[in-house]
Amino acid sequence: MPAFSFLTATEILFGRGQAAEAAPRVAALGKRVALLQGAGAQRADWLAAALEAEGCTVTRISVPREPDVPLIEAALAEARGAEVVVSHGGGAVIDAGKAVAALLPAPRPMLDHLEVVGLGLPLDVPPLPFIAVPTTAGTGAEVTRNAVIGVPEHRRKVSLRDPRMLPRLAIVDPALTDGLPRPITLASGLDAITQVIEPYICTRANPLTDALCRDAIPKGLAALQVLMAREDPAARDAMAWVSLCGGLALANAGLGVVHGLAGPLGGLTTAPHGAICGALLPHALTLNRAKVTDPALAARIEEVLGWIGAAFDCPPDQATAALAEWAGEHGLPGLSGLGVSAEDRAAAAGAAASSSSMKANSAVLSEADLRALLDAAG
Repeated sequence: MPAFSFLTATEILFGRGQAAEAAPRVAALGKRVALLQGAGAQRADWLAAALEAEGCTVTRISVPREPDVPLIEAALAEARGAEVVVSHGGGAVIDAGKAVAALLPAPRPMLDHLEVVGLGLPLDVPPLPFIAVPTTAGTGAEVTRNAVIGVPEHRRKVSLRDPRMLPRLAIVDPALTDGLPRPITLASGLDAITQVIEPYICTRANPLTDALCRDAIPKGLAALQVLMAREDPAARDAMAWVSLCGGLALANAGLGVVHGLAGPLGGLTTAPHGAICGALLPHALTLNRAKVTDPALAARIEEVLGWIGAAFDCPPDQATAALAEWAGEHGLPGLSGLGVSAEDRAAAAGAAASSSSMKANSAVLSEADLRALLDAAG
């Protein structure tokens, strides 16, 4: 058995009703609270009221889009003086919260800590205590050690990364995802499924991440199919679990070409991250299957195709086509429909080589391979 390490949030609370623990747990860490929330601010009203009932002073900070440098700088100015940071929202809100918690006490400018476009330096001082309360089932950001931040002048998305950025507490309450609109459910769900597939077939997989992914891949496929047909609490529970497993797995094993391309595309366009991943996933599996040379990784890809085939009642060699067709039938656009131009594809294929996600991909891929994948994804 290979040696490996495994890092995650200090504590995870999972299950329906666990969100009720948020306010007292936050208040125990500090009374001056920066509460980051999504565009629908009313969804976080309950938490703000509960925090105030605990005697906290709450500064509410809106995160209406995926975070970029200007948004983080504005949030830092609003959050000044906070003792603890809480994010209530999707992956963008959680990433923004991790960045604010990390950078509020930091003596250096943000650019010193950003990868690719900056110096990528570790933090000089620990972040403020951070609690994540996800309201979507997609990114698993509540258990990862980085924040993805757009840098508009470079048209890139890059990471602010430090092991100490792992949340002090992750509260995963599937009830907070009940009733999410179908397009959000589909895009975030495909992101979650991608994030249990890529760590399973990457070069850095380990026994613990394997155990998480083997359970989560078929479970996620089945649950997402149910949620595209009807609202179902059990399926919401399953997708929240799959999303959590994806965050645990990617933080400790790695990802692959889907995220290697999704990062640059997210910086070049306004397309949502989850939708990009969903559009790329079937074609990435097809390409990796054709290019992989390691027999053990090839066997894992076949195993994944078998799970997808079983979910869509087709042979494994038709699995990726069935997945792409099903996603399209339920409203997921191809890359062109997401506003990705030919110029964007060319730039993303060139930039993917410097992406940290590409380093663990199951096959070595050329820039021409990446261009072909992007073209296949519509």
